[in-house]
Amino acid sequence: MSARPTVVLGMLGANLDKGKTAARWEHWRPSVALCQREDLVVDRFELLYQPSLGELADVVMGDIRRASPETVVRGVPIELADPWDFEEVYAALHEFARGYPFAPEREDYLVHITTGTHVVQICMFLLTESRHFPARLLQTSPPKKGEGGEVGTFAVIDLDLSKYDRLAARFEKEQREGQSFLKSGIETKNAAYNRLIERIEQVAVASRSPILLMGPTGAGKSQLARRIYELKRARRQVAGELVDVNCATLRGDGAMSALFGHAKGAFTGALEARAGLLRKAQGGVLFLDEIGELGADEQAMLLRAIEEKAFFPLGSDKEVKSDFLLLAGTNRDLGAAVGRGKFREDLYARINLWTFRLPGLTERPEDVEPNLEYELEAATQLTGVRVTMSKEARERFLRFATARDAAWRGNFRDFNAAVTRMATLSAGGRITTEAVAEEIERLRALWRRGEDDEEGPRAREDLVEEVLGAEGAADVDPFDRVQLAEVIRAARAARSLSEAGRALFAVSRTKKSSVNDADRLRKYLARFGLSWKQIAG
Repeated sequence: MSARPTVVLGMLGANLDKGKTAARWEHWRPSVALCQREDLVVDRFELLYQPSLGELADVVMGDIRRASPETVVRGVPIELADPWDFEEVYAALHEFARGYPFAPEREDYLVHITTGTHVVQICMFLLTESRHFPARLLQTSPPKKGEGGEVGTFAVIDLDLSKYDRLAARFEKEQREGQSFLKSGIETKNAAYNRLIERIEQVAVASRSPILLMGPTGAGKSQLARRIYELKRARRQVAGELVDVNCATLRGDGAMSALFGHAKGAFTGALEARAGLLRKAQGGVLFLDEIGELGADEQAMLLRAIEEKAFFPLGSDKEVKSDFLLLAGTNRDLGAAVGRGKFREDLYARINLWTFRLPGLTERPEDVEPNLEYELEAATQLTGVRVTMSKEARERFLRFATARDAAWRGNFRDFNAAVTRMATLSAGGRITTEAVAEEIERLRALWRRGEDDEEGPRAREDLVEEVLGAEGAADVDPFDRVQLAEVIRAARAARSLSEAGRALFAVSRTKKSSVNDADRLRKYLARFGLSWKQIAG
């Protein structure tokens, strides 16, 4: 079996080791037969037994010594008032395992699971699986009918299932199927994305901890969350439903009520009690999309609900419980939001154990074609007509879709919409080069408008943060942010401080000719602790 000494740990069988079995097994005693084998040398046998079976233990140990003089047999009394009580048995064997001087680097351990009550066998299996017993399992069987003899057969079972070729192949196939399921069956080619999905599949199957999905709008966070839920449900890890919540739509008392429910009369208009979405997610999965939009109060209550599986509905002093798995999605940098005081640090730490960033479409150009195939099939299902593309139309669309200047700001959401429009407007479901050209012009116009739209509140916030840092920007009033962002933009478009001042104070300078534009701009920047060099580079 092994070059190292072999040590067997086994529980005395009150009936089997006495020989009190069926007639054809009347001479088969598992603990003794184990040491009679020529193909398994037992160097040491740790025979665990209940003190009440001390006489039988002495008989069995004596028989083992006679059958195998080279085997050192040691009796180990285990106090068990009821060998059928799971809690008692597990605690006793666990205590034994903690105190035993295992030396797996020097000895090879086998845990004999044929003897003892079924509860004892189960507990010994569990302790071996958890590596409290750093061992393999040993199972013995009586001689088959007509074989004769008293030895029987044995099998050694290693709980590292990767060592079993057929099992390993089956698990690998199941894992591949899970990954394909998470990708909606799309044969993606981007290596980084495929590794990401592989890791998500591993975590989704093995962990009950929250999963945070980050990435730009339209990258597929919501679809992936649903797939994770369906995978967990298929593996019987959840029995409840998926509750999908867009946190950006929740505001004020309505947010608290929607998430946590409310008691009757909790506020004006609360004529009936409301259970809330967290209770609806009991036994299932709660997906909080755009979790960064939650207010401070909702974040505090959510943290407690995650950690304690309990919370108080709005206006109620009666605690309710809900055990759910949490998936969260965001297109914001929650770490930066924590730095600005916009998101609770403790909640972020709690949901940041498993964080995965989904790349946008422009980061996966090699996946555009397989996604096109997927969208054409989806369009076929939607329209009821087989949707195809001519060779020329396909090549033109793929050239456009994978070009460096292809913006795809809405990512796969925009990609889906583009294919849907082409399919809908193509007679007989055959997308032509003319339909592709028309869609390309539509998308280019959409992206040009998007460039203008970027000069909005979010862009101002990013520009001010770039110059002042997250903490400094957090101390600036929204009104001042608008002004400061405009000053920064003007400064970066100008060649000097004076030129920027002339552009910014063009109207007021005509009324006060004595005003020095450069000095005025310098003093304005000083209010924020800034210099011309800092904002103009």
